[in-house]
Amino acid sequence: MLTYPEIDPVAVAIGPLKVHWYGLMYLAGFAAAWWLAMRRASKPWSPVIKSEVEDLILFCAIGVVVGGRLGYMFFYNFGELVAHPLSLFKVWEGGMSFHGGLVGVMLAATIYARRIGTTFPDLIDFVAPLVPIGLGLGRIGNFIGQELWGRETDAPWGMVFPRDPEMLVRHPSQLYQAFLEGLVLFVVLWIFSSKPRPRLAVGGLFLLLYGCFRFLVEFVREPDGHIGFDLFGWMTRGQLLSLPMIATGILLLVWSYRTQSVPEGRSESNENLKTTAKSGAK
Repeated sequence: MLTYPEIDPVAVAIGPLKVHWYGLMYLAGFAAAWWLAMRRASKPWSPVIKSEVEDLILFCAIGVVVGGRLGYMFFYNFGELVAHPLSLFKVWEGGMSFHGGLVGVMLAATIYARRIGTTFPDLIDFVAPLVPIGLGLGRIGNFIGQELWGRETDAPWGMVFPRDPEMLVRHPSQLYQAFLEGLVLFVVLWIFSSKPRPRLAVGGLFLLLYGCFRFLVEFVREPDGHIGFDLFGWMTRGQLLSLPMIATGILLLVWSYRTQSVPEGRSESNENLKTTAKSGAK
């Protein structure tokens, strides 16, 4: 058994103001996404130019936070939402859903794609490789905060979380997710998207791999106490929500390689030429 490296979930405390590591992980994830997006935007096939990256990250950040909170209340705590609608705004009590955040990012991408004159598929393929680093950091935040831990295990790497009232030796499932959904997913998507691919191939691969990784880790992650298992006495809510992602990912990859072409992309120089041409035509 490993010893849990107990870390104060509060990174900084100034009087009544407390900054948790989980929140800092969100900020670090957005910063990493901005840096990676700036690198990606320099590619000739990129649908986003560098001057648009900051607004893109802002739109996606809003989508993550709003969608993540709404998704948690609808998917995991709907009874509380119905009984106390204002609980939706009690973000300090915790509760975010990846699947809700994904929907939020997709809506944000739809709005921003129209704003900059590109297409939703092209923008989703651009954004998908930027996401895993934030996912991995978020899971590390879960680990520090001693939440979303795993099921009981006799594995030599199991550990006791001090906040666990049962004091069981558990899987550090947050670290499994950080490795798979963060590091592995990022490496695969970054390499796969390093050259032009048919539209929605990158997005489809993201959905497929994340869905598979999440489905597998759920076998060793403790189900939510107020939900338990949804189907067959073993399928959790996270697995149930991941099945549509896996199916959609497979369909998108097949559809993409059979019917879609490689997008041409945009560049700063081309956009400047278009702007000059429009100005001269007035």
